[in-house]
Amino acid sequence: MGEFKVHRVRFFDYIPSGIRALAFNQDTERIAVARMDGSVEIFHCPDRCFQEKIIPGREQCGIEGLSWVGDRLFSAGLNGEITEYDLTNQKVKYTLDAYGGPIWAITGNQQGTHLAVGCEDGTVKLFELIEDTIQFERNLDRQKSRIISLSWHPSGSKIAAGMMDAIQIFNIETGHSIHRMLVDRGVGTSRSRECVVWSVVYLSNGTIISGDSVGMIKIWDDQTGTLIKSHFITKSDVLALSVSRDEDSIVAGTSEGTVVQFQFIAMVLGKDDKEWVRTRTFKNHTHDIRAVAEITTAVVSGGMDTHLVVKPLLDKIEVKSAASAFRKICFPHRRLVSCAKKSGLMLFQYTGHLELWKLGESEGQGMPGSSLLIKKNPEKLLHLKLKGEDHIRCSAVSPCGEWIVYSTASSLRLYQLHCANNNVSITKISNLPKVLSSANQLCFSSDSSHLFSASTQSVHLVSLSQDGCKFVGTLKPKSGSHQAIHLLAASEDGKWLASANSDHEVHIYNLQTLKAHCTVPVYSSAVTAMGIHPTTNCLFMMHADQQMFEYSIELKQYTDWSRTVQRKGLHSLWLNRDTPCLNVMFNPQNPSHVILHDAYMLCIIDQSLPLPDDKALFYNQLTLKSLPEKQRKSQSHAFKVCKTFKDILCVELMSDQSLVVVERPLEDLATQLPAPIKQKKFAT
Repeated sequence: MGEFKVHRVRFFDYIPSGIRALAFNQDTERIAVARMDGSVEIFHCPDRCFQEKIIPGREQCGIEGLSWVGDRLFSAGLNGEITEYDLTNQKVKYTLDAYGGPIWAITGNQQGTHLAVGCEDGTVKLFELIEDTIQFERNLDRQKSRIISLSWHPSGSKIAAGMMDAIQIFNIETGHSIHRMLVDRGVGTSRSRECVVWSVVYLSNGTIISGDSVGMIKIWDDQTGTLIKSHFITKSDVLALSVSRDEDSIVAGTSEGTVVQFQFIAMVLGKDDKEWVRTRTFKNHTHDIRAVAEITTAVVSGGMDTHLVVKPLLDKIEVKSAASAFRKICFPHRRLVSCAKKSGLMLFQYTGHLELWKLGESEGQGMPGSSLLIKKNPEKLLHLKLKGEDHIRCSAVSPCGEWIVYSTASSLRLYQLHCANNNVSITKISNLPKVLSSANQLCFSSDSSHLFSASTQSVHLVSLSQDGCKFVGTLKPKSGSHQAIHLLAASEDGKWLASANSDHEVHIYNLQTLKAHCTVPVYSSAVTAMGIHPTTNCLFMMHADQQMFEYSIELKQYTDWSRTVQRKGLHSLWLNRDTPCLNVMFNPQNPSHVILHDAYMLCIIDQSLPLPDDKALFYNQLTLKSLPEKQRKSQSHAFKVCKTFKDILCVELMSDQSLVVVERPLEDLATQLPAPIKQKKFAT
């Protein structure tokens, strides 16, 4: 497998933001996730729930609700504004003040014509969707209490609104209230304590289902405005509800961290009379579940513990596949750490600042698996705080360690780093070329002489020197989609650059002619990591479905090794992994080695060895150690996996042949979260 000295880094204090809202688009099978820092993430459910897009948040821009209307995505929050997102360019398209105070709920009708928001001032405001914007249409009857939750009737003619101690049903045509249904405050609760209706769901048959702060799921009839049945499911709050597409299943998220499923089934076999019956309870969270969504074959939930959990519903899955896998997404499917390979520096990206650290030094040599004594501790060199409200979208440090660059949704900043006599200073580069207004991805050339800045469809090339930076040219594909670029990879010899976008397109450019060289055949799964081999100039790509391809840039075709992989297939244990590979590296001392990593493992693929078939022992390092050297060759295969490290954010191979492994143990994250609701356990 090879021996490396490993810098095991655990001082990147990254804390993901809690999940506040979910919205599932049934047509595109994409789920939007809103976090408490105002960022919005788009996951493609059929593609192993890969995180396709990230729209960074802004300061004091908390989101309370998300809603898809067709292929348009809207959010609203306590700042009183409605936001529409430009999903192609991955940024805010516009914001509009609703003039009703803080907004607690937002939802669009199934017809795709109107958007409704529930406001602090007790009004439900209707907005008409027109091309490229929305337009205020009218207010429904004002109530004495703030509107906490909303749900349209599938016909679009009525809307149910949850508030303090009541549920109101409005007629959209007249704007007047049809029924006001009072909610019971529960047995044993204080008379002065209000009951908050956190969530409502309006079904096509006229049934309204509500979840409230006394732990009840209540089922109502909209014709008579009466309570049909109630279910007590928790001693705390029911914070979120979601209904399946065919309306035969409801899931509820509670502040105890449980998800409860109800199904509309017949109580007696062969009878047509159906009732809502509690059927399943899932416990996959430690804290409040603030949002749930029932998608095609699974339940998605998220909350204060920051994890996005995808729990498959086995009764809706006919064939065991990737869709039937349980997933817990803890970290972004993007790199938050950039390493200066030649100078031993690391750049940590937080939402509102950057940190630059110098790696420590160790004493002497040791046995494989042993820990070396530290001669010099890691040192924090720089804390670079942002100005303005926007959060950081991407950042990079040059291999030589002299340049730092970052971008938000509205601006790009480039700094030159000066290190002399243990004194560190930076100089902001002013008068940047106008094309460097903002970037979706940033990358330096291997000799640190050029900066590549990816916008929506093109890549801008800038030369760097002591005098500053100079615009060289723009790289554009000959054709293709307008989706934003999310990955860049430059060759060691400075001749080639590869870019990948959200439509799974990979374009390769010739940096000497500044023209498009070729386009890799489009594969059905998203590219999660890629790199160009330093000696062969072959592009190695990893995809969200765990498939790998190697493409010869000069020959414009897949390599023989890549064709062999596709013909023979990969081992089932490799394909069934549930986290994407985030980096592709190459070992200059052994050109046949490709180094990959995901959140749970480090893998070296030796292209000179045969591929393992499904009958072979995949994790075979311990077995090989016990065999005589002559028998090892017959048992060896290309994949060597190391699971010594866990919760990995980044792995990088430095110029001195040492590995930097940045870990963020989930146990450390849990200690920095607020305390969960205390629950009495058996025998305590």
